[in-house]
Amino acid sequence: MQGQEQSESELLQNRREKLEALRAKGIDPFGARFETTHQPGALRKEFVPDLSVQIAGRITARRTMGKAVFFDLSDFTGRIQCYINKKEVGDDVFVLITELLDIGDWLGVVGKTFVTKTGEPSVQVETMQVQGKSLRPLPDKYHGVQDREIKYRQRYLDLISNAKSRDTFVTRSLIIAEMRRWMQDRGFLEVETPMMQDVPGGAAAKPFETFFHALNQPMYLRIAPELFLKRLLVGGFTKIFEMNRNFRNEGLSRRHNPEFTMLEAYWAFSDFEQMADLVESLVCHLAEKFCGTLLIEHKDEEGNVTRTINLARPWKRTPFRDLIRGVAGENWFDLTTDEKKARCAELGVEVSPQMEDYEISQQVFEKLIEEKSFDPLFVTHVPKELVPLAKQNTSDDSVVDVYELVINGVEISPGYSELNDPIVQRDRLEHQAGEETQKLDEEFLLALEYGMPSAGGIGIGIDRLVMMLTGAESIRDVVLFPQLKRK
Repeated sequence: MQGQEQSESELLQNRREKLEALRAKGIDPFGARFETTHQPGALRKEFVPDLSVQIAGRITARRTMGKAVFFDLSDFTGRIQCYINKKEVGDDVFVLITELLDIGDWLGVVGKTFVTKTGEPSVQVETMQVQGKSLRPLPDKYHGVQDREIKYRQRYLDLISNAKSRDTFVTRSLIIAEMRRWMQDRGFLEVETPMMQDVPGGAAAKPFETFFHALNQPMYLRIAPELFLKRLLVGGFTKIFEMNRNFRNEGLSRRHNPEFTMLEAYWAFSDFEQMADLVESLVCHLAEKFCGTLLIEHKDEEGNVTRTINLARPWKRTPFRDLIRGVAGENWFDLTTDEKKARCAELGVEVSPQMEDYEISQQVFEKLIEEKSFDPLFVTHVPKELVPLAKQNTSDDSVVDVYELVINGVEISPGYSELNDPIVQRDRLEHQAGEETQKLDEEFLLALEYGMPSAGGIGIGIDRLVMMLTGAESIRDVVLFPQLKRK
């Protein structure tokens, strides 16, 4: 162990000495402005020989062959090989690349493109400029970052060494951009609403608390933007969406992060069924654009297919109660609360003594239906106690006109026919049961009294959607900086 520590210490010392050697030669180890014409990966992908280029990237490989050096410059777009000939660049440049620079250093080069005898697209370097000295060695090239703690806590090392992680986050960014474009093409206006609210509303969840000193009052990070977006419906914005960050002070798991991203949208004069059509169309569009297919394969670390999700349309739509009867018995809703608890014990579903009747049914749904549904399933007409902001069904007043879209064993998207009756809305919020009671947002209820049009509303969990499309097994693999306990 002592020898290993000494070896690492020597590596660090060696890089510090090179740093000082660069300065002694009048070279700034941390660079300055450098104009680029191409990015490394993009240049390699759309390669044109005999082209004058200026590129910059991190040195990720280097091979010295006598008076010639080959090295790779890389960034998130990919890599390009560079070539230096001592005779053509002179001693100073040759010493720089062979003796003073390391794997991990950032470098800008000016040169011309050519193809090597082995057919490798390359850049013959004419001049170069140091852009950033790396004082620590990078993770092993072939093994990358294997330790999950390091992977999530030092994401930059993961991005440097793991192409799959880089690709996942590039895909996530492109998915979000495409969702924005897709919604705007259909006439939806993107808006922004407050992330700090004096009343946390729009969902049943525990908020993060803070304090606004200028106003001398407590504030909360939003758990949902819903109540502000509905104010905009009142104001006459009839097709709106927000790409929003929400915060819920609850559990951590491979499918839950306390800070998460959602697309939330409202469409006046629509309903939950039309919103379901909208979401189905959007998700299929994203799958075809970014996966090239509606059959999404999830693989293990060895590349073996563990699951295939079939997004082929039309997606299944089934009422909540029909699904429950299918797994818990046709007479489930005729049972007493105690009888339901007894049947849960037979089914292997854990319930707590304080659970109310509708919460027991929800527990059966989550454990026996949601977690086992991988192909898309719209669960419709859920009990009204679960969704206090949705419109009541006209033929059965015990359920509301909503869907919950389940894919890959988790809820991806809820959709409502929005409740716009201010009297019923107040009553619902006042009587919402148990620990899930929301604080009344009187400003929201006041806005409703000025008249909100009938509307359909949706939320789409971006993190879970990206997990499904990329095959990521943990939400931490699609969030650049997941929440972690302080060391």
